[in-house]
Amino acid sequence: MEIFKEFSIEAAHHLPHVPEGHKCARLHGHSFRVTIFVEGPVGNTSGWVMDFADIKTACQPVVEALDHRYLNEIPGLENPTSENIARWIWRRLKPGLEGLSRVLVRETCTSGCEYRGD
Repeated sequence: MEIFKEFSIEAAHHLPHVPEGHKCARLHGHSFRVTIFVEGPVGNTSGWVMDFADIKTACQPVVEALDHRYLNEIPGLENPTSENIARWIWRRLKPGLEGLSRVLVRETCTSGCEYRGD
């Protein structure tokens, strides 16, 4: 079974490697929606895969590192595309969040990236 927890992150960025004149080369911001998916068996006693509070606790340092920040200044996010943000989040969560199966980053209501690990 797979469960998920969502977070919102307000952040600014620009994309340094887009073609000249591309609108994303300019500084702009997004209300990012980040969804963390955890997969595993449902516990016989608990009745759940994992306590949602445990996912929140594991994600808190990542949210604090990204929320209300200029993403280009964060080491590893010098080119903060949705793809790179999703991979950056995965790499920070995977060691301590057992069962992490997907990271979904939405930068708009209609655009985003889903990452399932390397």
